[in-house]
Amino acid sequence: MSNQAKFLEGNLFKHISVMSFTASVGLMAVFMVDLVDMIFIAMLGNAALAAAVGYAGAILFFTTSFGIGMAIAAGAMVARALGEGDEDLARERSTTALIYGVLFGIVFSALVWINIPTLAALMGASGETLELATGYLRIIVPSLPLLLIGMTGGAILRAHGDARRSMFATVAGGAVNAILDPILIFGLDLELTGAALASVAARVAIALVALVPIIRHHGGFVRPTPQHLARDFRPLATIAVPAILTQLATPIGQAYVTRTMAEFGEAAVAGMAMVGRITPVAFGILFALSGAIGPIIGQNYGAQKMDRVERTYRDGLVFTVLVVVTVSALLFLLRAPLADLFQAEGLARELVYLFCGPLALVFFFNGQIFVSNAAFNNLGHPFYSTWINWGRHTLGTVTFVWLLSGSFGPQGVLIGQAMGGVVFGLIAWWLTVRVIRNASVSARPQNDPFQREARLHSLFNLRK
Repeated sequence: MSNQAKFLEGNLFKHISVMSFTASVGLMAVFMVDLVDMIFIAMLGNAALAAAVGYAGAILFFTTSFGIGMAIAAGAMVARALGEGDEDLARERSTTALIYGVLFGIVFSALVWINIPTLAALMGASGETLELATGYLRIIVPSLPLLLIGMTGGAILRAHGDARRSMFATVAGGAVNAILDPILIFGLDLELTGAALASVAARVAIALVALVPIIRHHGGFVRPTPQHLARDFRPLATIAVPAILTQLATPIGQAYVTRTMAEFGEAAVAGMAMVGRITPVAFGILFALSGAIGPIIGQNYGAQKMDRVERTYRDGLVFTVLVVVTVSALLFLLRAPLADLFQAEGLARELVYLFCGPLALVFFFNGQIFVSNAAFNNLGHPFYSTWINWGRHTLGTVTFVWLLSGSFGPQGVLIGQAMGGVVFGLIAWWLTVRVIRNASVSARPQNDPFQREARLHSLFNLRK
């Protein structure tokens, strides 16, 4: 057994807890800076600035989703190779995933940059708010390739079970952002421009800190060749394409939510933006759960330990319940101080209170989807994640938001968005149980692209 495949033994709930809490520290460092950004912007006393951040956030979510998809693919590929005991293949996959991620990231960010005004207008931004959002995004979007390096590097570290060093990368980014934010926003009076420049500097830090431990502690990378790039393209695309499509569903759904909320005025959009900043900080552990549990499933599936795969999924759901109940109770107790932090009044305050009340409990179903998607991606069914996420953010979100916004106004928008998660969370659970059951009968499907690629890798080494 590879000494890198640390999840094949030991208590699974402990593995899930350690990986999730460690990964969440890094994520929450970044999310906390976003939260502080919003607090600083709110302190400027201009509702247009807060609304601009809300519109820009939906588009940045769109670009970040591309990076999440590439990171999922890299993590799944490397974890599977480690589970099979092939560390040379793991290094090769790390190298090609990073190269393809940067190349595609450059193309994708260029396309988004060219169309920023159009995309912001589609979100519902207009007038001064449109100009502010456009200027903010023009600065941040070109740094997407740097973010991709950091996210892919972090996924590679987690695939090795090194969540601690993966955490350091995002903590470093959060620290850089936190230091530069007040200096640039207030000290140099750059407002949104200052916040954007701080975010770019943070992405540089994340990329650098993610790559160094891979080189020092996990064998680094191999010299890429055309043969490596050609051989790894298909298995990478097999995971990356559906994973990217899966992640893109969220900003598509969020775009509809933002546009619907815009019909109720800038105060409603600002309140939604505040909820959007609170959510990932409050539930950062669950946002980290999908990336944390994926390597555990991937290594055990690679070693054909299907009993541990099944227990990992079950323990992941138990972990989700414990987190949601605890966090929801804290949010309810702290709802007034949180609203005061944003200086939220009127409608914006009502939306913050709504989220910190019953809607927080419904986040369990989002966590259920996160865990199920990790299982789909690592058990050879990545398109199931795509179907679930697109179903939730189109049929689920659009239907419920349309129905409830007409009856309950902006509150109905948030409730409708949550209801879509309930329906598709239950569907995801049912489908995952079937996938695991079928995988237990035939742990290594003949048409698994990872298996074909691994056989080619072995033959290639023999011929050398």
